[in-house]
Amino acid sequence: MSAKRRITLAFTGASGMPYGLRLLECLLAAGAEVSVIYSVAAQIVLHEECSLTLPAQPREAERVLAAHCGATAGRIVVYGRDDWLAPMASGSNPGDAMAICPCTMGTLGAIAGGLADNLIERAADVMLKERRPLVLVPREMPLSAIHLENMLRLARAGAVVLPPSPGFYARPQSIDDLVDFVVARILDHLGVANALTPRWGDERGRDEASASGPL
Repeated sequence: MSAKRRITLAFTGASGMPYGLRLLECLLAAGAEVSVIYSVAAQIVLHEECSLTLPAQPREAERVLAAHCGATAGRIVVYGRDDWLAPMASGSNPGDAMAICPCTMGTLGAIAGGLADNLIERAADVMLKERRPLVLVPREMPLSAIHLENMLRLARAGAVVLPPSPGFYARPQSIDDLVDFVVARILDHLGVANALTPRWGDERGRDEASASGPL
């Protein structure tokens, strides 16, 4: 896969910011060009869950995120919520894929309704109309009928609805392991190669190959 995939990553105000930050780290490590957008609520939740204060000014936010991820300057580009001249606002320059992680039910509902009142919603709308990968990571429970209907509508429109529900067959030993399980699945659907967690059947495949001897 291309090491220069152009990915838009949006943070909204749902709980689950460790998933979003880890996803950003992994995208940068994979060589992707990452464009970041975030809501006001996301700034609040990010501070509460990760003790990270994200400035409102895009250039300052770039420096904070780059420092957090250990990235060099220029690896992350942050866009304002109302920057309608941003590349992902148009189908002529949408990038390769987009993830909203975490994704509030309000954002999910707005996208399902075809709204585009801010750059996050517009960028998601562009992904759907251009048939590009759009991964939504909603963190809410329990789910109302409205939530479920909106998810079904988006799935039918081509989005990947990926709730952060980690599996336990890899025997996770830490919260980081649980986070990586979810982030690995997001990366898979964004088309970014990764080896964050063991794959189902990999251990069995290695054991059987060892038992049978060289092929």
